[in-house]
Amino acid sequence: MALQVTNSPFSEEQVELLNRLLPSITVSQQSWLSGYLTAASGSASANAGVAVLERPTVEVPTAVKEITILYGSQTGNGQGLAEQAAAKLKEQSFDVTIQSMSDFKPNALKKIEHLLLVVSTHGEGDPPDTALPLYEFLHGRRAPKLDHLHYSVLALGDSSYEFFCKTGADFDQKLTELGAKPLAPRVDCDLDYDEPAAQWLAAVEVSLQIHTGGQSAAATLEVESATPSQYSRTNPFRAEVLENINLNGRGSNKETRHVELSLEGSGLEYQPGDSVGIFPENNSELVDAIVGEGNWNPDETVEINSQGERRALRIALLNHFEITVLTKPLLEKLSIYTESEKLKNLVSPANIEELRAYIEGRDLLDALNDFGPLSITEQQLVGILRKLPARLYSIASSLEANPEEVHLTIGVVRYEAHGRDRQGVCSIQCAENLEPGDTLPIYIHKNDNFRLPENSETPIIMIGPGTGIAPFRSFIEERSETGAEGKSWLFFGDQHYVTDFLYQTEWQNYVKDGALTKLDIAFSRDTEEKVYVQHRMKQASQELYQWIEEGAVIYVCGDEQYMAKDVHATLLEIIQEQGGQTLEEAEQLMTQLIQEKRYQRDVY
Repeated sequence: MALQVTNSPFSEEQVELLNRLLPSITVSQQSWLSGYLTAASGSASANAGVAVLERPTVEVPTAVKEITILYGSQTGNGQGLAEQAAAKLKEQSFDVTIQSMSDFKPNALKKIEHLLLVVSTHGEGDPPDTALPLYEFLHGRRAPKLDHLHYSVLALGDSSYEFFCKTGADFDQKLTELGAKPLAPRVDCDLDYDEPAAQWLAAVEVSLQIHTGGQSAAATLEVESATPSQYSRTNPFRAEVLENINLNGRGSNKETRHVELSLEGSGLEYQPGDSVGIFPENNSELVDAIVGEGNWNPDETVEINSQGERRALRIALLNHFEITVLTKPLLEKLSIYTESEKLKNLVSPANIEELRAYIEGRDLLDALNDFGPLSITEQQLVGILRKLPARLYSIASSLEANPEEVHLTIGVVRYEAHGRDRQGVCSIQCAENLEPGDTLPIYIHKNDNFRLPENSETPIIMIGPGTGIAPFRSFIEERSETGAEGKSWLFFGDQHYVTDFLYQTEWQNYVKDGALTKLDIAFSRDTEEKVYVQHRMKQASQELYQWIEEGAVIYVCGDEQYMAKDVHATLLEIIQEQGGQTLEEAEQLMTQLIQEKRYQRDVY
């Protein structure tokens, strides 16, 4: 039964909060809340029985209730959720301060009573660049006792990785060790984060209302309003394809698509450094093979979301659920519906290495072939699958130079693994099933962590091999269109000069007209000894260090696992050699560059 003002002792505002929260909380959350309220009640009882003299009613000023929200975000998801939380708490009349972790002074923790952290995890459980200073401070010797602090953590991650939401868990554990008390339990979000994030915020709101006695002051911070467009991640725009061409030459080992989309009529806007999210379709042959292997009815309707929308199973698997990636949680759930001892052993804690090896490069069809048959209905199947996530692509155009258009650079993924040909979900759709006149469901994904400097005279150094070139095409288009006078230096690399020099003519023209000051290129398969962008950087060490000394902003885009780490190590070497610094001093300078937004990365 829903709570109402008439059937409960709560105010209208409290009833609204509780009705939003109670249907969504888990059993463990109910238990935690019950214990919290019991403790609060006991504290109140200790003060009961004290006689209070009746006195005239006076107007008591409402106490100011402040809350700080810090986000650590690499791609912008965390920042977006933090801004949504700030806007919601502002509606509840809280005085909200919202900051990137890189802008926050850690010693200020001593002055904060209520703290929300929204943080993602990258790579092998690593914090995003913007979260590093706060993370290292809390895990260092100077971290203070935080007995006065009440906090909650919203952790973002991808359950297909081993260290799922590790950074959020680390923050949670460390704050507890330092004496801080949770406002609400940490929530770990997978790629489909909208619903769990909303449930987390609802729990935080209730806890704050209880903790502050339901009183708060008017917020003084204006949260940046959302884009004026009606289209968003939850309501994508069907963008018409204007152009779709292969950028690689004949004989290349690669296929890279240049896709131009129309934004006409959408109201969508973007800045250089932003991305486009595309909601793709799964391969129809793979869907049919999965349905056949599981002996399911493709026309059986299933519920696809919490709003109760229903689709035929085949359509649901095509458009709404992920089937090309295996995760530990998925295999654990599948093991409930099979008699396969092989799978039950695989997901046991003792076999983590074997599980990691099995998951790599396999999909749902492999699991059905290896561990079937399954005793699972069509609805139960979609109930254990993750939602099909959007694919993010760095924008390769300037809105100033291309009004009502957005351009993308998409590397097509094809490979063989475990005896079957595999394909990238979105890249293959764009390469093989997308013609001019077709449409794609898209949204603009803001990324304030990858921005051109406000001062157009500031030098920029851009390092982007392969499809990592995309945002730098946007950068230089923008600077060319606006007449920016700052120096610019591009490091680009790929396999072969003749076939893989993406946007070659454009770069050469930009150098000729002065929009691009310097261009260094590395083609790894054209020489006996492989040469990569970091080698070109090392060869130009002296001048590169001089640019850094002059205040240049360094941008890195592309592969996180290898390229970004090699580039980072090379920058440390250059700073040590050219600046006469120790490794520790060079690392401190790199941290300083991150804090000053002079070292920005968009890596994946």
